[in-house]
Formats: sequence, structure tokens, C-alpha cells
Amino acid sequence: MMDGIAALDADLRDLYQDLILDHGKHPRNFRKPGDVSREALGHNPLCGDRLIVYLTLDADGTIVDAAFQGSGCAISTASASMMTEMLKGKTRAQADTLFKFMHMACTGAGEIKTAGLTQDEIDRLHALAGVRHYPMRVKCATLAWHTMQAALSALPKASTE
Repeated sequence: MMDGIAALDADLRDLYQDLILDHGKHPRNFRKPGDVSREALGHNPLCGDRLIVYLTLDADGTIVDAAFQGSGCAISTASASMMTEMLKGKTRAQADTLFKFMHMACTGAGEIKTAGLTQDEIDRLHALAGVRHYPMRVKCATLAWHTMQAALSALPKASTE
């Protein structure tokens, strides 16, 4: 029985690695939209990742478009890419729920709550949560998310420090 579980775990790790590599090599929403409502610059001084998160909000504050530009490692780029896909159509409260799940999953701090998240969102965020085993990579995975929070709060900058 343990061999079957170990094989499943290995298959999931391979799937998650493939997802991160795909988003890292072919990032989605890597652009600056023409009608940006909010933006923030994120910087991870430990590894040099820098990105700008762009958000377009409608009159009710719903995120109708999310994009990013910048340079960083594969984990940072993949995280920003997956984040921008998940944010479209979300309210501020839903974006906060995604941020909290991501932060807790990556840091291992606190109870991970899945209420309000789709199974696809949970699966995608779990792909990035493996960084919790590599403390130096947690900041790479969470940079885009902290930058998104700064943008939603109308703050010009975010840092992993």
C-alpha cells in the first residue's frame, strides 16, 4: 500500500513540476493592459526577482483583468502567471482568500482554509506550495501575491522583506 501512495506522491510532484515549468517558460498574462486601475512593483532582494502587477477593476471593484511584467526565476514567474489567471473575475474578498491560502500553503503557518476556492484553484496553488520545504524559495513563490495585495491596497511597492 505504501508503494502505491509513494508512486501517487511522485506522480503529483511530477505534475506540479510540469505545471510550474510550463508557466515559467510560457507565462500567461505577461503584458501591460491598456486600462490599468492599479499597479504595484514587487521586489525580492534576495534573488533579484522584480515584477509589476497590473490590475483592472470595474466600478464594483471586481478584477476584470490581471497581468504582470518583470523578470525573475521560474517559480516567481510561474506564480505570477497562475495568479493572474485565477484573479480574473474575482472580488477583493475572493482575491484575499486566494492570497491567504497561498501564503499559508507556502509558509506552513496557520490552518489552510479552502472555503470559497474551486478545486482547480486549490490544485494550482498546491503546485506552488512545495516551496515550503525550501525556505529560500518561499519568497519567490509569494512575491507576486504580496505585490497583488499592494496593488489592491493602492500601495506602489511590495517587498518580500
